[in-house]
Amino acid sequence: MANLPWRAALLAALFCASLVLADSFGLNQKLLGMVAEQYGPTAKQRLLQWEGLGAQAAALDDPAKLALVNTFFNRLPNLEDIDHWGRNDYWATPVELLASNGGDCEDFAVAKYFTLRYLGIAPERLRITYVKAFLRARGLIQPHMVLAYYATPDAEPLILDNAIPEIRPAAARGDLVPVYSFNGDGLWLARERNRGRPLEDSGSTRLWLDLMQRMQQEAAPGVTGLR
Repeated sequence: MANLPWRAALLAALFCASLVLADSFGLNQKLLGMVAEQYGPTAKQRLLQWEGLGAQAAALDDPAKLALVNTFFNRLPNLEDIDHWGRNDYWATPVELLASNGGDCEDFAVAKYFTLRYLGIAPERLRITYVKAFLRARGLIQPHMVLAYYATPDAEPLILDNAIPEIRPAAARGDLVPVYSFNGDGLWLARERNRGRPLEDSGSTRLWLDLMQRMQQEAAPGVTGLR
């Protein structure tokens, strides 16, 4: 069970998630210059293309925004954390994902979540969802993360997954078994989603807190670091 300091920190981080970069892409010239210096001009261009999604999505409805964002990010390569970041588990910010030109499933789900928030989709319609994925070709079950979109609280969600190009309803993803989900309002066990019982402290808490801290730093005009 989560201790009280961790629970307080988690609630603070989730509140920050509802505010940080929710209404803009948070790019500034200092950050863009750092990206260009560290990763090259192509990396800076990817960030500007990301920012340009705002204008493209201005007149779109939710399904069209989902398709736009899913296609935009799924063109990036899937890379294991240990190979890409030199760490066993690391949740990259959207800026880090785009600047470094790749990431793993958590990075894609996080980037899609915040981008759709930027584009005006209500936070209660989006859940970053941890699942168990069954790889039929290899006969294996592995942890995976996707983004789920709920048109209404009780609707069947649509699943945005970096492993496949199409957005499919959850019923068509028999290879995925949800375990827990979260957004800027809280964390929930999959079976408790409609009842809204917060999930106790998990191994993801520390990663989420670290992610939010780095996103706040990136958004600051005087940003001083980029992984």
